[in-house]
Amino acid sequence: MASSVLLMISLVVSTLFIVVSASNFYQDFDITWGDGRAKILNNGELLTLSLDKPSGSGFQSKNEYLFGKIDMQLKLVAGNSAGTVTAYYLSSQGSTHDEIDFEFLGNLSGDPYILHTNVFSQGKGNREQQFYLWFDPTADFHTYSVLWNPQRIIFSVDGTPIREFKNAESVGVPYPKNQPMRIYSSLWNADDWATRGGLVKTDWTQAPFSASYRNFNANACIWSSGSSSCSSSSSNSNAWFSEQLDSTNQERLKWVQKNYMIYNYCSDVKRFPQGLPPECNMS
Repeated sequence: MASSVLLMISLVVSTLFIVVSASNFYQDFDITWGDGRAKILNNGELLTLSLDKPSGSGFQSKNEYLFGKIDMQLKLVAGNSAGTVTAYYLSSQGSTHDEIDFEFLGNLSGDPYILHTNVFSQGKGNREQQFYLWFDPTADFHTYSVLWNPQRIIFSVDGTPIREFKNAESVGVPYPKNQPMRIYSSLWNADDWATRGGLVKTDWTQAPFSASYRNFNANACIWSSGSSSCSSSSSNSNAWFSEQLDSTNQERLKWVQKNYMIYNYCSDVKRFPQGLPPECNMS
């Protein structure tokens, strides 16, 4: 009886969405550059990227996704990480690409990391929000998540929402909904801009710099051969496909934005003298 119930459950799950279970980087990702600086360890449970003066390193997902809830645990470059950037993002290809970005901007020892977020749609970004974190992201692993469905994109850290980008097509803003995206991550040198606008340079005596990844999980629609693993009818029965912030998470979002946001393009009136972007005026 138990086995038949389990079989029925697995059949239901498989018809609703594809769950890419955590824990096997061999199965889910390809190392794409770095000449040996990226490594998959512990039978596929851990991935590390490293950066030295000649080169950084990076990887990408084997699958493309069109909507999903993506989680990854990261432990960032410790110590004096000034000049380094650890990027973790979803992106399509081409000049009109869509993209959803987490970028972690390193800093001098003792100074806080800056978490830089952005959303591109149809090749247009310039939607930056930046945050400090309420913990040391180099001391242990923390979970960084993207919820991407047809209505909204929600960035979360350890389950706490830090940013919401709503579908604003009603006011003429393109929204990422037609282009499948892969997951990418890279560790690279950006000391021309990353730390205090490029004033602080990378200290190569501290190299190699290293970031670690584990516990990838994707409840997501996999795109393959021009079609999605989620049919429109089955997708609508997935919680994440129509998920939105409840009142508790709306309060948590406000708490983060009040206490830890250090830049918001929607508040930068000097940058947009002709008026803020239309999505900034949506409630």
